[in-house]
Amino acid sequence: MLPAMNASDSVEALLFVADSPATVENLSQALGLTVGQVEQALEVLGERLSGQGPLHLVKLAGGYQLATKAEYGQAIANFLKPQRQRLSRSLMEVLAIVAYRQPLTMAEIDQIRGVQSDYSVKSLLERRLVQEVGRKHAPGRPVLYGTSQQFLHQFKLNDLSQLPELEAAEPQTPLLSLPVEAEVSSED
Repeated sequence: MLPAMNASDSVEALLFVADSPATVENLSQALGLTVGQVEQALEVLGERLSGQGPLHLVKLAGGYQLATKAEYGQAIANFLKPQRQRLSRSLMEVLAIVAYRQPLTMAEIDQIRGVQSDYSVKSLLERRLVQEVGRKHAPGRPVLYGTSQQFLHQFKLNDLSQLPELEAAEPQTPLLSLPVEAEVSSED
């Protein structure tokens, strides 16, 4: 680190160029500072940004990231004209199953849903919301799936403990039940 740079400005520069949330450890290593110095720099940066300007510091997906403040959202949307990519009901169902029951195999997902889920899992893999997290110690060594950092980022979660609590289901009730007409879909 060059002596002329202060720690909070250095952290801000790294967060500005980071394409995903940066951990305190990664920032510490990149800047040659201790974890304590980086945490202090993050605190100073957060206070400075909250007082002025369009950006603020957010803790997300186990790290830190710069984000625009909510009051600038409409102007940014008008400028970027983002294409909303909504998740279909079947994709949300599979994603919820993976999020709450991970790690699990494709067969386990199919068993919970009662329908084949390969299209949904493939789509979620392409969107980087789920990922392969290992292989089950069972015949055939099936792939185990879990949520990704992108999942945490997209749903603005720091970690999985921030998922909403599931309501207790009755013993004979499936985890997720859909109306009969919704179960038959061309998306599956």
